[in-house]
Amino acid sequence: MLQRFLLSTVLLLAWPAWADTVWLSNGDRLSGEILLLDGGKLALKTPYAGRVLIDWKDIGTLSSDKPLMLRRSGLDSESSQQLQADGPGQVTVVGAGRETVALASISRLVPLRPVLKDRLWEGNLDAKLDLERNQDSTDEFKIKGDTRLEHGRWRHVLKGQLEHETENSEESEDNWELEYDLDRFFTDHWFWRTGYEQEEDQFEDIQRQRILGSGPGYRFWDDELGRFDLVGQVNRVRLDSAVGDFDFDTWSLEWDYKRKLWGTRLEFYSTAELQVPQIDEIDYVLDSEFGLRYRLNDWARLSLLYELDQVRALGDSYSEQRYLIGLGVGW
Repeated sequence: MLQRFLLSTVLLLAWPAWADTVWLSNGDRLSGEILLLDGGKLALKTPYAGRVLIDWKDIGTLSSDKPLMLRRSGLDSESSQQLQADGPGQVTVVGAGRETVALASISRLVPLRPVLKDRLWEGNLDAKLDLERNQDSTDEFKIKGDTRLEHGRWRHVLKGQLEHETENSEESEDNWELEYDLDRFFTDHWFWRTGYEQEEDQFEDIQRQRILGSGPGYRFWDDELGRFDLVGQVNRVRLDSAVGDFDFDTWSLEWDYKRKLWGTRLEFYSTAELQVPQIDEIDYVLDSEFGLRYRLNDWARLSLLYELDQVRALGDSYSEQRYLIGLGVGW
């Protein structure tokens, strides 16, 4: 009895004071934190069952004491300071005034995230293991990760990957990449990025690549639904190989896109960087990836990734495509 009392006390103290309440059409009531309404699914985080998805059509009414961004059919997005429970199929929106609206008219609810004020840390780590046994024995291991930390007007972004492959007990692939970017926001959308990237490969002609770049960026949006950043940079590239070292400048354009779907259960993401070297031999270099992550629970993900790398040089194009399926963690 004492242990149950202590556990309940801890949950109550740890749970936000502005806990939201959802009343279902059948009379059941759920309390927790509204994470997102999108695609006809309301994601509610509860202290007793974790993250649950509720069909929007099954909700009778709800209440929330925290600011939310609403989208209603035929209207622009609007912000609310509070939602108050009302009659079946209705809710009272409290903002500049008070208005009772039909739940069926609301297509999206997104909690407002204070811009450039709160500390935010999130990331993903995905791993793929491929063991192939036929005429040759091939073992391949690949791990990719990214994380970002925001505080005040600063944002730190760290990305990396490690790939190792053996064929018949002999190494056939051994490479790693690491990139660090530092962003300084001047407004809610505009920022300046300075970054450094290094790549090493023991089985390629170019064994080491280093890139130092800087340039402006624009954040279109960043909320519970997803984000979209666009960055342009001027870079200095150095390539080290057995036949010599090369230095040249490039222009680059990079994007970072993420969109949560199906009440946060599914996530689509895409990152890409287009480099235009200031030399005659190479027209452009494209590194891109597109992926889906399916949330198994609060921390585990099932990931599907498509990678496309392309180089156009001396009038010819060279492409490499990869499909990866693996497990990962997210926070």
